[in-house]
Amino acid sequence: MSATPLPSSGEPPRSGPKTCDASGMVEIHRLFRRGFGEGPLLVRLVAEGDIPHAHAVATQLETMSLGLHAHHEGEDERLWDALDERAPSCGEHVARMKAQHAELLVHLTALDLALPAWRATAKATDAAPVLAALDGVNAAIAVHLPDEETNIVPVMEYTITEAEVKWYAEHGRRSIPKGQTWQQLGEILASQPDGGDEWLHKHMPAPARLAWRFVGRRTYARHRAALEGG
Repeated sequence: MSATPLPSSGEPPRSGPKTCDASGMVEIHRLFRRGFGEGPLLVRLVAEGDIPHAHAVATQLETMSLGLHAHHEGEDERLWDALDERAPSCGEHVARMKAQHAELLVHLTALDLALPAWRATAKATDAAPVLAALDGVNAAIAVHLPDEETNIVPVMEYTITEAEVKWYAEHGRRSIPKGQTWQQLGEILASQPDGGDEWLHKHMPAPARLAWRFVGRRTYARHRAALEGG
């Protein structure tokens, strides 16, 4: 598709119709900020040898990692080439995003490798590599996510189609493990500034909202209690 040319700075055009609503990128970024941000505290709440508690927290961190892997894989597979083609003046930003993804992959891989041992033992010695990996992830997303929201998301809204945005969202949803849907929906809602009311009405039909109200909310409450050792 043709797109309005960008100025040399890579800033998005300020005239012409938008081609999509890319606000979902910012919404899902809030999930990653919150989920990984609270990770060190959740790990430290696990008492030495409390394997059921460690299992709950490790599962949460594993699911968060799967989500961020999928989010970045979708961008690597389809977004960067599309921006290179349709918004070539954004190339410097795209190259930086790729480098930031590579750095985050190192830390996410370290987390993935550290979680099984701690899940199995709940020992402080096995928690240490988990905490170190989380520190790396959190430091990297503190750089990457604001950069992407400032320099990529606005460009997407003048170059990427709504169908493509829906593909990214579906790609991310497919990463949620079986049995974790309500838990992760709750985490998405909790990460939104208003507690998720706007997100629910924007993204879910009325029957699904009712299911959340009568089934999902209770499942999420049990999930949070298990994470926090309640």
